[in-house]
Amino acid sequence: MAVAHAFCAIDFGTSNSGIAVPDAAGTGVALVPVEGAHTTMPTAVFYAVEGLDAHEAPRAMYGRAAIAAYVEGIEGRLMRSMKSILGSTLAERSTEVGAGRSVRYLDVIATYLRHLKARAEAHAQAPMQRVVLGRPVFFVDDEPARDAAAQAALADAAHSVGFSDLSFQYEPIAAAFDYEQRVESEQRVLVCDIGGGTSDFSLVRVGPGRRGRLDRRDDILANHGVHIAGTDFDRHVELRAILPTCGFGSVGRSVQGSVPREVPSGIYFDLATWHLINTCYTPQRLGEFRAMRRFYGDPRHHARLMQVLTHRLGHGLAAAAEAAKIGVAEGQDAPIDLSLIETGLQVVLHERDAMAAIDADLQRIVRGAREAAALAGVAAGDVDALYFTGGSTGLRTLVQAIAQDFPQARVVRGERFASVATGLGVHARRLFGG
Repeated sequence: MAVAHAFCAIDFGTSNSGIAVPDAAGTGVALVPVEGAHTTMPTAVFYAVEGLDAHEAPRAMYGRAAIAAYVEGIEGRLMRSMKSILGSTLAERSTEVGAGRSVRYLDVIATYLRHLKARAEAHAQAPMQRVVLGRPVFFVDDEPARDAAAQAALADAAHSVGFSDLSFQYEPIAAAFDYEQRVESEQRVLVCDIGGGTSDFSLVRVGPGRRGRLDRRDDILANHGVHIAGTDFDRHVELRAILPTCGFGSVGRSVQGSVPREVPSGIYFDLATWHLINTCYTPQRLGEFRAMRRFYGDPRHHARLMQVLTHRLGHGLAAAAEAAKIGVAEGQDAPIDLSLIETGLQVVLHERDAMAAIDADLQRIVRGAREAAALAGVAAGDVDALYFTGGSTGLRTLVQAIAQDFPQARVVRGERFASVATGLGVHARRLFGG
């Protein structure tokens, strides 16, 4: 590839990420193997601090290797769902990674982008300064100023690692570009991009006569999104199936004849939220919850909670909730091994319980699809196709619920973890040429 034509497109996802570059033939795009033969990788960074000298910086590991390091018990800090930080008050703050070291949250994002950039450059054998970055329709719901700040922060991170020519494209629009490569007639397609952090919907006019246009604004009939998706499902599953074993929702003791109260719930919500888990391990919070033992009606609950906190098992529980959700999505009850908390402890997540846990969020996502069509002024019966992409579209109940509202539309499933990256690459080729 000529250096002058070098560019890449990055799908920086909440749960998984991928990269597209021009293909060898010079006419299309190809996905970059980012981790072995895998063309997608978990959006995860592990900062290893084990065995470091006083002057040494933490060693960063990425993707599956990052998760493996955490599971193996290497001393350090696992960071996931970094995209959720954008637009929040955490973005400019630092977080402890172990051994007295800390990193800024935005530097975590930059570190991950730098790794993706290096993978693209190694594959293309050319430096990369031009990039199209995907973004959700809304980083933050109903707060335009925070949404703009989130995009600006992501742009700053991309510039800091050497991308000088940067453009953004909505992720569901990118998925529409991927779908368009295979259609033979003009259609109105509702793209349902339901990933780890957001559920985004775009009603787009696609067709063979429109593919070559760079300016597709007239073909984008509506964009809509809600800040609810897979990580929210995981949190609800954890709160419903796992954390009750540690006292969530339980009733404490009666104090001096008073009516027993539910034990404080704040710690449990933090334990079920990826980017807040490490805040549960501070000395202040540990001391606070050690002192609350007398408020627990069942002392086993308090003992299990302290086991989770003192041994920093929060990320492991979140991963167990995610795995159970995936198991249920595949149509089977999912046993959850909690022996790290207590020998022999196990719970089972049943499909009916999982669906009950996520029902309110699921309904909000379904309404988001309807609202996208309404914003476009298009009747449900006039939508030709539903194009599903994103990891959470593996939940058959969710796909079925959306499809019921568009009975005339053909249901098409894209590559759950790759459609957006491919579509971003298609857009980048149109934008940058070559």
